[in-house]
Amino acid sequence: NVQLVESGGGSVQAGESLTLSCAVSGYVSSSWCMAWFRQAPGQEREGVATIAMNAVRVYGDSVQGRFTISQDGAKNTLYLQMNKLKPEDTGMYYCALDVRRRWGCLMDGTAYTYWGQGTQVTVSS
Repeated sequence: NVQLVESGGGSVQAGESLTLSCAVSGYVSSSWCMAWFRQAPGQEREGVATIAMNAVRVYGDSVQGRFTISQDGAKNTLYLQMNKLKPEDTGMYYCALDVRRRWGCLMDGTAYTYWGQGTQVTVSS
């Protein structure tokens, strides 16, 4: 039974930092892509960053240079380090797992099989 559990969200001021974590359990494989998505109220879900098992990272244009995605295989945990946060970064953040790809991870949420429950990030100006 695969489970993804996010943590680390909160309310911060613009310019501050947060680190999100996503603990993965119940999945052991040599094939995976993982990603962070976010969704603000009334808006479509947006891909934030992806990481493949070969450590190739891809970022959305709006977070490039400010956010860093990483993973700790020993802890089965995915991270999202978010620096220089802006009010437009506000939203529910979800981690997701694609068990079909080893690389070429997609920013399309439909490619991902497993999702966490989300963690809220609120950035005030």
